[in-house]
Amino acid sequence: MNLVAIVGSLRDGSYNRLLAKTIQERNHDNFNLEILDIGVLPHYNQDEELNPPESVIQFKKKVKEADGVLIITPEYNWSIPGVLKNALDWLSRVDKVLIGKPVMTAGAATGIMGTIRAQLQLRQILAALQVKLLPPAGNEILISQAQTKFDPETGKLTDEATLAFLDTVTERFMELVKE
Repeated sequence: MNLVAIVGSLRDGSYNRLLAKTIQERNHDNFNLEILDIGVLPHYNQDEELNPPESVIQFKKKVKEADGVLIITPEYNWSIPGVLKNALDWLSRVDKVLIGKPVMTAGAATGIMGTIRAQLQLRQILAALQVKLLPPAGNEILISQAQTKFDPETGKLTDEATLAFLDTVTERFMELVKE
């Protein structure tokens, strides 16, 4: 099984990038996970959508060929980051490679509410893009107070309860992908 991850933070040490790497490392026997670089994408421009730059072509190709997509978002100003919205805009135009694609959302933040508002907005966007999502009840990966759950020296997610929940939801997502 081949999956791709789209991380809404460009920062190398972001908790969301570390979360993607955690999923990648914990599941290397279950699936291949490639973390895509959305920082290389230009701003979406409808004038270019029929003849997009090579970075967009390759990005869309990887998403199209993947069996499923993980979207891992921080929360900026109660919303998803602009760079993530830009990537989703590119994916939603012309060949619309996300239609019917299994998608799992997750996010980590230092606040007490995790990324709940960002993920609510992300779910609205994904509904418009006609993806297959797990129902939110019992499947929301909203890591709050991330600074207490990741080891500051290694970047590893170390909170056992969070890891157990992450594994459970990831297993449910793999079943959705297999359907």
